[in-house]
Amino acid sequence: MSAIKKYIAECIGTLVLVVFGCGTAVAVGCDAASGGGYILTALAFGLVIVAMAYSIGNISGCHINPAVSIAMLISKKMTGKDFIGYVIAQCIGATLGALILGLIFGFDCGFGANGLYNGSAFGSLLIEIILTFVFVIAILGVTSKVENGAIAGLVIGLSLTLVHILGIALTGTSVNPARSFGPALFAGGEALKSLWVFIVGPLVGGALAAVVYGFLSAEKD
Repeated sequence: MSAIKKYIAECIGTLVLVVFGCGTAVAVGCDAASGGGYILTALAFGLVIVAMAYSIGNISGCHINPAVSIAMLISKKMTGKDFIGYVIAQCIGATLGALILGLIFGFDCGFGANGLYNGSAFGSLLIEIILTFVFVIAILGVTSKVENGAIAGLVIGLSLTLVHILGIALTGTSVNPARSFGPALFAGGEALKSLWVFIVGPLVGGALAAVVYGFLSAEKD
């Protein structure tokens, strides 16, 4: 598969993630008074992963997330060149997805952007590291065996749903720098100021997952 096709697939996948995941958050609301909105948004993000895994997974691996890509880079499952290409494509896709949300809901819709938990950058950073670690280590585990191929997309989608069920009430759940990047560009204000948290946290969480999984799964003599 050519590199360009992989990058296009990643761009499309991330666009769909933002439109349907963040779009659901905008449509149903995720405030404390509408707990049902939490579940619907969590399911939307998870179901997007399921849909994309079984459509573009055989083309690009369906990372649609720089935190997943950095884990694959550390695990030596992709090259540095592809990592850069994937991340650029993912960020472009997320930005286009946010643009579509603006055209649908208006450019004051909030875009499902992430926010700091209790105004704390450190607390939010820790939350994102933990959530991303759990999500990415699940991906590394289920994709480590060829025989899991048929169910991998479902497991990954459910894992993303799981971390959203907890994380939406805290930071809105990023676990994906690209997913945060696109909406923050259009939301501006505090979302843009705190964007670094939702870039650094998931990347650290993804890298830690790769290191820990590599250690746990290493063959013993």
